[in-house]
Amino acid sequence: MKEKNMPGTLEPLDLGVQIPYHFRCPISLELMRDPVTVCSGQTYDRASIESWVATGNTTCPVTRVHLTDFTLIPNHTLRRLIQDWCVANRSFGVERIPTPKQPADPSMVRSLLSQASSESNSMPNRISALRRLSGLARDSDKNRSVIASLNIKEFLLSILFEGRGSDSAELKNESLAIVAMFPLSESDCTSISGDPDRISYLTNLLFHSSIEVRINAAAAIEMAVSGTRSLEHRSQISNTDEIFEGIVGILSYPIAYPRALKVGIKALFALCLVKQHRHKAVAAGAVNALIDRLAEFEKCDAERALATTELLCRIPAGCAAFAAHALTVPLLVKIILKISNRATEYAAGALLSLCSASERLQRDAVSAGVLTQLLLLVQSDCTERAKRKAQMLLKLLRDSWPEDSLANSDDFHCSDVVPASRKLTKSVKCDWK
Repeated sequence: MKEKNMPGTLEPLDLGVQIPYHFRCPISLELMRDPVTVCSGQTYDRASIESWVATGNTTCPVTRVHLTDFTLIPNHTLRRLIQDWCVANRSFGVERIPTPKQPADPSMVRSLLSQASSESNSMPNRISALRRLSGLARDSDKNRSVIASLNIKEFLLSILFEGRGSDSAELKNESLAIVAMFPLSESDCTSISGDPDRISYLTNLLFHSSIEVRINAAAAIEMAVSGTRSLEHRSQISNTDEIFEGIVGILSYPIAYPRALKVGIKALFALCLVKQHRHKAVAAGAVNALIDRLAEFEKCDAERALATTELLCRIPAGCAAFAAHALTVPLLVKIILKISNRATEYAAGALLSLCSASERLQRDAVSAGVLTQLLLLVQSDCTERAKRKAQMLLKLLRDSWPEDSLANSDDFHCSDVVPASRKLTKSVKCDWK
């Protein structure tokens, strides 16, 4: 029997290669990538059996025997046989499965935490222990789950904010690197956002010589802002001296760095949600950073970038700064329908604000082809808010519509935003033809 729909095993999958029965997971029926054995003696792919247990099952899927021990023992022999089979069938498009990294042992994690927290331990050993924890956390979601289950955030935050002396700077930076990998609870966020000294410390790290330290500080700031319900705390953070300069500096980092873009735009968006301090983002150069980097963002980050652009366009200083950038209008027109429905809504909102403030920008938008984009938008399945913004923008731009476009477009003729006199002109021309 030929295998169907087996991602990561055969490409293409219809080559007539049969996967040996004992290489397939009894749960998913797919080629096992990380075979493990449970206490019943049966072997499964790790992801499949973990999912089975996570949904509340306590029996072996094959034998139905009650599992008294949920320890998963790696089946190294079977995994090597599977790898050898993959290599032997490489000519048929089968890719060799990588050797999986084993999940972190909770006892080892506890030992590393003990080493890092012990003040009697030497500083190099404490730093080494934190670096090993950081490496484990980066390796897999499973490791992060094991580490998070040991409630290490309180310990890490105490090192980060309570350590004293220049010799502890590296230890604090390693603690920050781990903190940045885990979501903070509301109480953790409040403990940071409500303490000006802690925010000031993180803001200073935004200008550290290491880009990784800067990014980790930005991630901690973003979590603190987004995770607190206190509007007062959010306002205090966004009003911190040089915080916008630090975040914009990360976004403008000269070397292509995907994580810098991702963390930087999340932090900038979170800070710009506080209306009264958006002018500080503009003064820090956020406008140039957004426009210059817009094409480099991934989908979700591009949505945030456009949402931030719309927010800044709602204040006079932001609108003027975007208007002064030659690429703003052409770029917004170009991408208005290319990313997602949310991105379309934000781009339309930004264009509406810009064109409402300047007749020159209206002409620039028309020259960039915005009319066609807006008419397609109105007829698409995007959000109702995006359609309303598009209709408002069409009405705003009607005095800038070129006569030849009106004369040759049935879409304009059907639109209720076209001036009556121009509809009549088109009607006469059509009748004459």
